[in-house]
Amino acid sequence: MFKKITRGCVKLVQNYLPDPFLFAVILTIIVFLAGMITTAAGPMEMVKNWAGGFWSLLAFSMQMALVLVTGHTLASTPVVKKALEALAKPCKTPLQAIVAVTFVSTIACWINWGFGLVVGALYAKQLAKVVKGVDYRLLIASAYSGFLVWHAGISGSIPLQLATGGEALVKATKGAVVDPVSTSQTIFSYWNLIIVAVILFTLPLVNRAMHPNKEDVVTIDPKLLEDEVVTGEAIKHGDTFADKMENSMILSMLIGAMGLAYIIYYFATSGFELNLNIVNFIFLFLGILLHKTPRKFLDAVIAATKGTSGIIIQFPFYAGIMGMMTGVSVATGNSLAGVISEAFVSISTQRTFPLFTFLSAGIVNFFVPSGGGQWAVQGPIMMPAGLELGVSSAKTAMAIAWGDAWTNMIQPFWALPALGIANLGARDIMGFCLIDLIYAGAIIALGLFIF
Repeated sequence: MFKKITRGCVKLVQNYLPDPFLFAVILTIIVFLAGMITTAAGPMEMVKNWAGGFWSLLAFSMQMALVLVTGHTLASTPVVKKALEALAKPCKTPLQAIVAVTFVSTIACWINWGFGLVVGALYAKQLAKVVKGVDYRLLIASAYSGFLVWHAGISGSIPLQLATGGEALVKATKGAVVDPVSTSQTIFSYWNLIIVAVILFTLPLVNRAMHPNKEDVVTIDPKLLEDEVVTGEAIKHGDTFADKMENSMILSMLIGAMGLAYIIYYFATSGFELNLNIVNFIFLFLGILLHKTPRKFLDAVIAATKGTSGIIIQFPFYAGIMGMMTGVSVATGNSLAGVISEAFVSISTQRTFPLFTFLSAGIVNFFVPSGGGQWAVQGPIMMPAGLELGVSSAKTAMAIAWGDAWTNMIQPFWALPALGIANLGARDIMGFCLIDLIYAGAIIALGLFIF
């Protein structure tokens, strides 16, 4: 019965989910119309909000493109290839492979979301090379499913902003939170760790149960997963001085040593505080060092950049959607995101408020798929409302964080780096992710309601 439901979800998504770019275009039109209806904003006002936000994610887009490129480049080094092979070796059956990649990805995403996205996808590709009969679509979907816990982990942007405090926190919560809130009350609270633990130990079993019957399995030829060999420039100049420099280890070792020195300094002075910039920095300079020569490194980069097209073209459209979601109507003083959040506040009690905050955050995340953007949209509304109802600031903030992470399972925005590494489309994995969405949603909602 469970496999029949899974097949139905996979078929549903394959038939009706458009390409991620078209998905972003459709969301743009929906938000444009919804904004005019709910906030009384005029068409030109919505267009201005859209255009005003369109280029606001350029820096973030570059960071995400580098997550894919530097992670892929590092994975193509002989040392990392051997490490991935050793990690994949114990898995002998398709079901073992699904469990292993889900477990590893979930832990990696809890540690750092950018690291987890790359590691999960690369591990899944390696497993597909060595485990016969494993469904490649489900393997990549399982790697992505670990992303469910990122905002409840130690790289979660909302709990980290709460712990930082300062004027930014006071402004983001409209004065509801004045003092810093320790991560012992958010990330490391007993109820948050229980929800994470339940997902960590049961999600692999859910993904395992989704593995299709033998006749329905979609496999991939391991040869297609081998890294493309790029030979550099089309025109060869012979054994010139420039060629010798490109194939010399000296320059790579010198610049790599500089990067390594800073990495050591960073962790010595900042502790184990991972962010997107330091993750990319580590991947980049380890890739330079482990490829040994500039030519080998550049060849690997050329091969890796082919998967970045989705990130480059789609992220501006999501930035435009965020602009329309957060844009305040001149006529009413409301934003579309505010209207959605306030609708859930109006039907909440002290007991149900965390649950409804979670659900509203899940809806907003469809249109604002960014942890920082989610906090900017919902923090000023949900945090004061929670305070009035007697709900702790930590619980309200984590309910927003969980909602932000939850609907990523059917929002292809964050799947783009993993799909770029795997050479798959969103329709290939989102049917399986829909099952994960339903299951995890029930676990998170139950946890927020009980605790």
